[in-house]
Amino acid sequence: MNNTGKTLIILSPGFPKDEADSTCLPFPQLFVRKLKELNPSLKIIVLAFQYPFTSEEYMWHNVRVVPFNGKEKGKLNRLLVWLKVLRKLTLISKENKIAGILNFWLGECALIGKYAAKKFNVKSFTWLMGQDAKKGNRYVTLTRPKPGNLIALSDFLAEEFHRNYGIMPLHIIPPSVDTAAFSAVVHERSIDIIGVGSLIPLKQFDIFIRIIAKTADRFPAVNAVICGNGPEKEKLSALIEKAGMQNNIHLVGEKGHKEVLQLMQHSKILLHTSAYEGFATVYSEALYAGAHVVGFCKPMNNVFKHQHVVISEAAMVVEVENILADPVLDNSPVLAFTLEATCKSILSLYN
Repeated sequence: MNNTGKTLIILSPGFPKDEADSTCLPFPQLFVRKLKELNPSLKIIVLAFQYPFTSEEYMWHNVRVVPFNGKEKGKLNRLLVWLKVLRKLTLISKENKIAGILNFWLGECALIGKYAAKKFNVKSFTWLMGQDAKKGNRYVTLTRPKPGNLIALSDFLAEEFHRNYGIMPLHIIPPSVDTAAFSAVVHERSIDIIGVGSLIPLKQFDIFIRIIAKTADRFPAVNAVICGNGPEKEKLSALIEKAGMQNNIHLVGEKGHKEVLQLMQHSKILLHTSAYEGFATVYSEALYAGAHVVGFCKPMNNVFKHQHVVISEAAMVVEVENILADPVLDNSPVLAFTLEATCKSILSLYN
């Protein structure tokens, strides 16, 4: 795509409220920032439907962000947000040469994006990010997407969406890492096992606690940390105490993205107990941080070096113990996908 004088519209449920907000949608914000860095002549305008909770436009790393302060208030408010978005898109189209529209998640953004693309006669693509590929997504019926307009974050998501809706996304563009965000220093692996994610039922951190407790039978001094915050914090604290793991498992709360990367570079294993993932960005980040990744999910058809896929808790314990017992554990970085390649792949769709 010849970027000069053109504008890419990105529709997203949310977006960072400022440049310090590193925990809001880590991969989407990383992608948008790198896309702008690599294509300075391309104008990028992000329309954020629900978050941040403000209606004041602002600049974010040279990207214009237009928030609509939806706050998930209900059906009537959602319709009002949609109307506001469409009115803003009409104004933007009069002032800019729109190159295309990119929608994060197959939800309300995909619905408005499809309507706007037809109105302004531009291409629109929807990036399936995870939960939107599961059964029961009413926006699939509302948008009636075509394979050529769908991007899946992983092989698994493409297959999941096809299995549930009979539509196979034509494009697969996985999440990637910004290698410049990692320290070049070789770190001591003082953390045996790290878990990263929101403290919600889907992430199954109760299994994480059980795995550490069983591992402690063989490795009594095993050191584990969980980075994240959420509604299950008190429940998990109680489970840690009940298991007698207060000295082994540490809930360190939500950390900034840079600090999470640093912690992963000090870790031997990322233990990912989530029940369902499209392609967790922490997979790619942990691999490049030099950690081994042990989890139930297999996002891509191929398995990366240092990625260990298991099908049960028992198998997870065995895999974790084998890694910890390795006297010459390889902690070299594994680069699954580059952010530059991801940006190039997205832009190529609009040619």
